Amino acid sequence: MPPIKVAPYHNIYSSKSKPTYNPSLINQHYLSVSLSLPVSLVMLPKRIILMRHGESQGNLDTSAYTTTPDHAIQLTPQGIQQARRAGCDLRRLMSGEKCSPEWRVYFYVSPYARTRSTLREVGRSFNRKRVIGVREESRIREQDFGNFQIEERMKAVKETRERFGRFFYRFPEGESAADVFDRISSFFESLWRDLDLNRLHHDPSNDLNLVIVSHGLTSRIFLMKWFKWTVQQFEHLNNFGNCEFRVMQLGSGGEYSLAVHHTEEEMLQWGLSPEIIADQKWRATACRGDWNDQCPWYLDAFFDHLPDSDDEVVEKEDETNTLSICP
Repeated sequence: MPPIKVAPYHNIYSSKSKPTYNPSLINQHYLSVSLSLPVSLVMLPKRIILMRHGESQGNLDTSAYTTTPDHAIQLTPQGIQQARRAGCDLRRLMSGEKCSPEWRVYFYVSPYARTRSTLREVGRSFNRKRVIGVREESRIREQDFGNFQIEERMKAVKETRERFGRFFYRFPEGESAADVFDRISSFFESLWRDLDLNRLHHDPSNDLNLVIVSHGLTSRIFLMKWFKWTVQQFEHLNNFGNCEFRVMQLGSGGEYSLAVHHTEEEMLQWGLSPEIIADQKWRATACRGDWNDQCPWYLDAFFDHLPDSDDEVVEKEDETNTLSICP
């Protein structure tokens, strides 16, 4: 029986058999899978787009947090205009060259007022046929800074955070970035289940775009978790601007990469190190599941030196034993 073409996928094997595919088809984001193989397929979206909300009253004047709960902070008129422009930019991206004419978009949105308002304005650029769904997702909400925020106290708290470290510092009565990491990890599991069970009701013959309308720190944590960046690398990341978005796009081999859509100059401005950028460029053409031997934080960052063979290990043990018995 001849193979059939299906959309890019993540494999969950129900046996030891693996699919065979024609590498030339990967460049079109297709894999050739035999009907006889007992494989569960997850239809991967062409793009996962992380977007920060538009300018909010709290961005304009931090005293707003003293009388208004964080989740109730609204967009400014400027933030509304930013969201509308971002919607136009997203539509142009999804309908551009090399995109399927019947592309679709699915939204996840934080429950905060400013993110929901951002989505409402973004949605003006899409017709009903293009939007296959939207879900409010509490796990992609803003980092919890506590309840009502006393301005002078928060200023001192944030100065302490800079000394302590952004990732591990926990706000009094609030969260640390590490706490956000944990709930984003839980969201990942749900996201894969949504794709695996096709809860998004997506036709695999069409390009799917996932847009996650969230917050600056939450989006940086998402990238950290996805690409396995270290805490030290996270600490150097710059925040998203209002209504800025980062595009994770499937490369020619089936890996997601920021380097497919974005330039090296952009990634440098975001605070990505040369090593991270090199890894993103590698991912743009890497086959799914490949290991990047040149990625230093996978191994080399954790060890002074790993011997290339067992013989070298034995030699080092001998040297250590000799030194330990010398007077």
